[in-house]
Amino acid sequence: MIAKLLPVILLIIGTGAGIGAGIMLAPAPEPKAEHAAGDEMGDDIDHADEEEALAENEMGEDVLEGDPTREYVKIANQFVIPVVERENLSSLVVIALSLEAKVGMSDKIHLYEPKLRDAFLQVLFDHANMGGFRGAFTRSDVLNPLRTALREAAQKELGKGIYDVLIVEISRQDV
Repeated sequence: MIAKLLPVILLIIGTGAGIGAGIMLAPAPEPKAEHAAGDEMGDDIDHADEEEALAENEMGEDVLEGDPTREYVKIANQFVIPVVERENLSSLVVIALSLEAKVGMSDKIHLYEPKLRDAFLQVLFDHANMGGFRGAFTRSDVLNPLRTALREAAQKELGKGIYDVLIVEISRQDV
C-alpha cells in the first residue's frame, strides 16, 4: 500500500516545492507611480533626477540613457559565409548584424532588406576571399575594415540615415 502512495506523496511535495520556489523567485511588483490629479499625498519617490534628465534632454545636452535620435534594427536572419581555401571548403562563418539608424528608418530598412542582404553578402564574401576569416579573425584590426565596408554598403543602399553596422554575433565552424 505504501508503494502505491509514495508516488502520489512525492508528486504533491514536488508540486508544492515548485510553487514555493516560483513565489520566492518571482520579481517584486513595481510600485505604482500613478496618483490622481490634485492628490496631495503622491508617492514617496523623488522625481527630481528624472525631471533634471528630461530638462537636460530638451536643452540638447547629452543624456546617459542614450541618443533618442537613433534606433537599432536587427537584420532578420544570420549570414552564412563559406571560407574556401585551395578550392575546398575549410570553414563556415556565421554573422548576425544590426543597424544603428536614424529614428523612423526601421520600416525602410525592412522594406529594402533583400537588397541590403545582397550588398552585405557581397562585402562578406569579398572579406572571406581576402582571408579576413582566417586565423584570429576577431581582432579589431581585422574587423574594423569589415565594419567600415558594411557601413558603406548600407549607406549606399539606404542613405546617410545609417550610422553604423554592428556585428552582434560572429562564429566560425571549421569543416
